[in-house]
Amino acid sequence: MTRLDSLIAELCPGGVEYIKLREVAQISAGGDLPENYVKGQKTPTEQFPYPIYSNGIEDAALYGFTDNYRIEKEAVTISARGTLGYHTVRAGKFTPIVRLITLIADESKITTKFLNYALYVAGIEGVSTGIPSLTVPMLDKFKIPLPPLPVQHEIVRILDNFADLTAELAAELAAELAVRKKQYNYYRDELLTFGDDVPKVALSDCCTSIADGDHQAPPKIDEGIPFITISNVTDKNQIDFSNTRFVPEDYYNGLADKRKARANDILYTVVGSFGIPILINSDVKFAFQRHIAILRPNQEVINPKYLYHALQSNDFTRQADAVAVGAAQRTITLSALNKMKISRPSLHKQSRIVEILDRFDILVNDITSGLPAEIEARRKQYEYYRDKLLTFKEVCHDPS
Repeated sequence: MTRLDSLIAELCPGGVEYIKLREVAQISAGGDLPENYVKGQKTPTEQFPYPIYSNGIEDAALYGFTDNYRIEKEAVTISARGTLGYHTVRAGKFTPIVRLITLIADESKITTKFLNYALYVAGIEGVSTGIPSLTVPMLDKFKIPLPPLPVQHEIVRILDNFADLTAELAAELAAELAVRKKQYNYYRDELLTFGDDVPKVALSDCCTSIADGDHQAPPKIDEGIPFITISNVTDKNQIDFSNTRFVPEDYYNGLADKRKARANDILYTVVGSFGIPILINSDVKFAFQRHIAILRPNQEVINPKYLYHALQSNDFTRQADAVAVGAAQRTITLSALNKMKISRPSLHKQSRIVEILDRFDILVNDITSGLPAEIEARRKQYEYYRDKLLTFKEVCHDPS
């Protein structure tokens, strides 16, 4: 019998109560931004030492720093919009703002870490009403198990250890994945290296249009069409829609057609973190800032996926670095982008290269195979074990 089994047999053999969150925690919604703050600051300073958190996962939730705090104690925060239901433990002395709900545990009944773990089995992540959102009153319907404190401490100890072991294994697998990606990049560049018989042509000769986002500051609203900035572009060449601003639909409708992304278009970052391409695979509506260019491939001469791969090659990356201007924020101008060159073999050869790279990409990156699948399997194993530890027989009360 494990120590946890012994504690349960001793302290709650007949089961535990499932109680509403408000019975064990003080729940509050995030407020407006504080009067004095620095947005985007990543580390504390003497003048602004206290973090500001909004919705978002891990580092993405850090909005900036301020000179005061609203929450003094260690607490659990829950994202109320976007990354709905994401929750984590925050150290004391921080300021939550809109789209974030804070729970301060009643330590005579529940520990903060156990409260955070218990939220995984409360079903909060499943809340959705049109545009997903969560409010303080909505939390009233959620219940969590409340075992005795010694049982809570033992469960937290077990899950913390399990999480550490899972993280270590994931780090080892991620390191191996990085090696595989280097191999992929090398193989991709070999496939995209040609002799003199294959012409090198300017991007302008491969696209029907090359534009960027609207140069005017768009009107921002709380709901509407997502507005993408470079901060929404991930290192996996994808768009993260979880924490965007929004613009009105009439603003989007008024944009020139060449500035409205559609399937097979390619976005390409041109300011700051320049040189990241994103292949658009659907006609989902979104607007984007002028720091992002949009290329519309001429499919009579270029395969969009071939162009996407070519934009990531070492040869094209070197060109991008050479033409970027500026110091604080290096920029690739549209004029320079139009003149940058790629090798353009026949469409048949392009399709063959895309087919080979797609197969290799699945082995390296796809969540359904290779090392990423192993990482995902470990994560699911941890989640299964966690949920099993947090599932108790519910104590039955005599109705009389």
